[in-house]
Amino acid sequence: MKTLQWTLAAVLLCCHAVASADTLLIRNAQLHTMTAAGTLASADILVRNGRIAEIGSDLRAPEDSTELDAAGRPVTPALFAGITALGLNEIDMVWPSVDSAVTQIGSPPMRPEFNVVSAYNPHSSPIPVTRIEGFGFSLLGAMAGGSIIGGQGRTVLLDGGYDSFQGDPVLFIALGESASTLAGGSRAAQWMVLEQAVAESESTPRHGEHTLLTREGRAALKGYTRSGTVVFSVHRASDILQVLAFAERHGFRAVIEGGAEAWMVAAQLADAEVPVLLDPLQNLPDSFDMLGARLDNAALLHAAGVRISFSGAGTHHARKQRQLAGVAAANGLARDAALAALTRNPAEIFGLPGGRLERGVPADLVIWSGDPLELVESADHVILGGRLQPMRSRQTELRDRYLPVDATLPRAYIR
Repeated sequence: MKTLQWTLAAVLLCCHAVASADTLLIRNAQLHTMTAAGTLASADILVRNGRIAEIGSDLRAPEDSTELDAAGRPVTPALFAGITALGLNEIDMVWPSVDSAVTQIGSPPMRPEFNVVSAYNPHSSPIPVTRIEGFGFSLLGAMAGGSIIGGQGRTVLLDGGYDSFQGDPVLFIALGESASTLAGGSRAAQWMVLEQAVAESESTPRHGEHTLLTREGRAALKGYTRSGTVVFSVHRASDILQVLAFAERHGFRAVIEGGAEAWMVAAQLADAEVPVLLDPLQNLPDSFDMLGARLDNAALLHAAGVRISFSGAGTHHARKQRQLAGVAAANGLARDAALAALTRNPAEIFGLPGGRLERGVPADLVIWSGDPLELVESADHVILGGRLQPMRSRQTELRDRYLPVDATLPRAYIR
């Protein structure tokens, strides 16, 4: 049995050996299980073959295990990075490196068959930057390009694998003020073209009839009218109510992304069991759709019984999702609820098996230096699929390369 000391040197020396280990025992942890068991003090967690095998006290260490002493530090499920273009966008301002949206490809104009998954690059530099901050999974979003139907995406485990996708595909639809130019300049036209698109998916258009969808697009959209998950990017309360009616009418499983005014219709969202992925930093009217934005949006939605999660930090700042959760907690949301919104809730919203620490679930977890909702703390170890991930990124490598060795010398004498 090997034992790792809680020092950076030991971790670097043993990282490769641990990453390939099949069995890992974490001792003396403060486990935030995100289950009915709550938070367990001085608990052990045994990981075997990529899953949590056992949780308890003074667990016996198997002979083939690698052992980590958490020294009473918090352990949580790996965090949700929100809806991002991780692995799809390398540099937003360099268009050849952006694969998260499709612009016009001839006619018809709507392309729900567009799926960003085929463009995913697990070696994209923003992924390890996000992963070493404690984030284990993200929903790859298809951004609105040539139409209000952006296309399809899927959740992905940020473990650097080529085929680390989880759950079912998700369709993305953008609505409201920001999407009006993609539907004739009016939000009323948005619903007009969406209704036509759904009608086309249900019955083949007559020959020569002007259509919005290709044959493949009709098949793709029809697949979502049978309880498929559709993320509607929308802020205004009245538009959210239109989404609820539209989803019920056509059998979509709706998820609201944005929802700056969602608190105004919290009761309706709760009754419809429609979750909201929100940005707790939205407290100013950035647009006419967000006149009702307020900092306690998350707390009000949670109190009404709406399942919430967070999204809004973006692709290159996805690691700041912890800050969003902290702001929500500072404005009335219970800290346990804020942590659930980063872990269990998004897993449940998108049908994933993780997001909690209990026997049998995938071993995607993080050992923290302290409270994960405090920005002064950081992730000490990230474990995805039962394997310790290297705590390196392009940023850390640049830091190590250019950080002065002896700051008392003039710049010419230091690397």
